[in-house]
Amino acid sequence: MSTSARPTGITVQRALELPALRSGLPEILAGADRLHRAVRWVHAGEVPNIASLLKGGELLLTTGYGLGTRPAEQRAFVRTLADRGIAALVMELGPRFTRLPSALVDTARATGLPLVQLHREVPFVTVTEEIHTEIVNGHYALLQRAEEVHRRCTEALLGGGGVPQVLGILADFCANPLFLETTDGRLLYAAGAGPEGADPLQVWEGLRAQHKDTPPPAGSVLVDVPGGGPGTGPGTGSVRARLVLLPVRSPLAAVHRMAAERTADILAVVLMQARQEEELAARGRGDFLTDLAEGRITAEDAPAQARVLGFKPGTSPLLPVVMRLGETLAPAGGGWAVLARAVAEELASVGVPVLLGVRPVEGRVPLLLGLRTETERAAVADRVAAALRAGVERAGMQRPGAQPPVVVVGVAGGWAAASAGLRHAAETASAAQGLTDRPWYDARRLDIDLLLWRLRDHPDLAAFVERAIGPLRDHDERSRPPLLPTLQTYLAHAGRKAETARELHLNRQTLYNRLARIGELLGTDLDDPQTVLALSLALRARRHVS
Repeated sequence: MSTSARPTGITVQRALELPALRSGLPEILAGADRLHRAVRWVHAGEVPNIASLLKGGELLLTTGYGLGTRPAEQRAFVRTLADRGIAALVMELGPRFTRLPSALVDTARATGLPLVQLHREVPFVTVTEEIHTEIVNGHYALLQRAEEVHRRCTEALLGGGGVPQVLGILADFCANPLFLETTDGRLLYAAGAGPEGADPLQVWEGLRAQHKDTPPPAGSVLVDVPGGGPGTGPGTGSVRARLVLLPVRSPLAAVHRMAAERTADILAVVLMQARQEEELAARGRGDFLTDLAEGRITAEDAPAQARVLGFKPGTSPLLPVVMRLGETLAPAGGGWAVLARAVAEELASVGVPVLLGVRPVEGRVPLLLGLRTETERAAVADRVAAALRAGVERAGMQRPGAQPPVVVVGVAGGWAAASAGLRHAAETASAAQGLTDRPWYDARRLDIDLLLWRLRDHPDLAAFVERAIGPLRDHDERSRPPLLPTLQTYLAHAGRKAETARELHLNRQTLYNRLARIGELLGTDLDDPQTVLALSLALRARRHVS
């Protein structure tokens, strides 16, 4: 893939306008006409061979301690940086230099390297943070715009569209004509309008007449569409087709290249051979169910799109279900097609309408089922959970000792309830990882676990767990028998000692002694309701904090 679209990042000029560098009273000594250079990253250093650590496009911050004392060394220092292609050299005046040596300045001017001196001391870490934040924010904004195109293309496919619709969306976004060609230059599809509304075919014919054996004009974007034959795919070097975007109406920017790359990924799937269409269909259904869950498809529009996908539940209550695969189970490549087919065949015996999709990125299998009545929810959930797990085994993904998949069942209702139910079930399936294995979990009964999972990165949660059960954990690391399992079983049985003793295979006196020791270590009363609540929450939260 090649492109001459503008690089992402910020310019040297913009970096100098940020508060941290501006506070250093920057003075441009060389390269004033090249401040439009893009800053890919920021590096600070004081070693003579710092150019060997750079890749190009950096803004280098230094106080000059890495420069030699002789003019020849200073000239060589600047030349190596210019040869490396850094964006600019920013030097802070101070103990090392009260003014920059003329050899340094003259060489920067001769090589065209922007050279800036700072008259006041500035914290280099602050400069780095500000510029990196600008760069990251710029990348994120581009990604968001490119992802919006990807989402619209996916929706077009879900609505029954194909390659022409996908190319039309990309052409509208780029405001330029684009072409899908074979690798030997034959036109497959064209979209968008040429200058003054000219037919894109005329543009393509003119392009080929002028550039038959040479690359397209400067500013064009070329993106390879990966092939899909046996043993090939994205990343294998096989190319099925090529997207060509021409800047005949307006310049093409980096975001247009990013959008074209994402569109190429969609086109690669659309153009796959028939053996891979099953996975494409499953992914399309998974995208539909995810868009429904995240509110990108309204409850009013959902039934029509579902019918296109073959799901016709009528007025039946809809039951949302999500299966989440453990990290050791997630299939790769064509494994998702195998899994989708195996699960679909198992679900055929359930006897209710089913819409099943796959979401490889999240390792999830979302489903919607049409119930006859809401009272059969539990019975259908039992059959669906068994079918899902059987499908995982048939796909050859259930290995001995591996974490089993988690199946979460939401609340039955209409399309609006299905949207919220799918979202709730998907989150709950992540929160349920590591719980005692069950055929399926009711999403409503795991709301506390879901809340704790959402707080998993908050330091207060880890501190709470440490306060509540830290002494007990420390005891178990040093001594035997461990007491945490005893506490967990005791709380699971709501403080009923007889049931706890039976499950742990202990006599009552031994259990009483362990409970007394737990109370002593924690400095608390296990009969106090508030204490019991806090300990129960801490034990649940322990799975989510490091």
